[in-house]
Amino acid sequence: MKKILLGLSCCLAAGMFASCGNKQAEMPKEAELPKVPEYIVVEKPQVSLEDFAKDKDGYYVIFDGTSTQGWRGYGKDALPGKWVVEDNCLKFSGTGTGEAQEQDGGDIIFAHKFKNFEMSIDWKISEGGNSGIFYLAQEVQTAKEDGTVQFEPIYISAPEAQILDNEKHPDAKLGEKGNRQSTSLYDMIPAVPQNAKPAGEWNNTTIMVYQGTVVHYQNGEKVLEYHLWTPQWTEMLQKSKFSETAWPLAFELLNNCGGENHEGYIGLQDHGNDVWFRDIRVKLLD
Repeated sequence: MKKILLGLSCCLAAGMFASCGNKQAEMPKEAELPKVPEYIVVEKPQVSLEDFAKDKDGYYVIFDGTSTQGWRGYGKDALPGKWVVEDNCLKFSGTGTGEAQEQDGGDIIFAHKFKNFEMSIDWKISEGGNSGIFYLAQEVQTAKEDGTVQFEPIYISAPEAQILDNEKHPDAKLGEKGNRQSTSLYDMIPAVPQNAKPAGEWNNTTIMVYQGTVVHYQNGEKVLEYHLWTPQWTEMLQKSKFSETAWPLAFELLNNCGGENHEGYIGLQDHGNDVWFRDIRVKLLD
């Protein structure tokens, strides 16, 4: 796959998309598939981990309960106003409609790309609420018909560990075998055992990514494992909402998750519901 990496100033030139296509997507196939649209991966300056303290276990503390240093909106230069520090938590204040906010909201990322790492995060969700934790995310732009550019949603390039009120959110009963419940690999692998605590109570999700092996833990128990960049990973994508026929751009980006360097951002989701995060830590495994 040919991936285009451009700085933000270059990305705003819509004409660049004429040369940013994916040649492989243009090749004829046995069955006619939707075309992958022209896209670019935006690269912005990253924060240095040396500016963040390590705890006694060797984790960088990327949210310490007081400062939002290093965090910004996905596709933005600053943290949206709906994300605030409250009671030593990073809180998103939702509309309660279950839809991401256009005004002063949106998903956020920690502005450093991680490759081999383990992250630990505490979270609690509001009643009937939905959110998510993303990893290996890229910032992806496509061109609109009028020649302007737009950022695609973060989940087009990033696996998602689901955050959900399993009792009251209908997504818990959708998908297959619970693969949209808490800490599941969204729409692909269910978290087993499903040991999430109810809405309003604190949970911990830990995610390890090492040389393509990914493991999710929930409240201290291993709940799933899978392997990126393998035939099995491609097969899972083809059976999900990110399949080549349903969403060709998402399939291409997720199939080569993390891009050429197999690294990306950690992100937190605005899904329109109140959600709280605390004690966000990352250990490098290189």
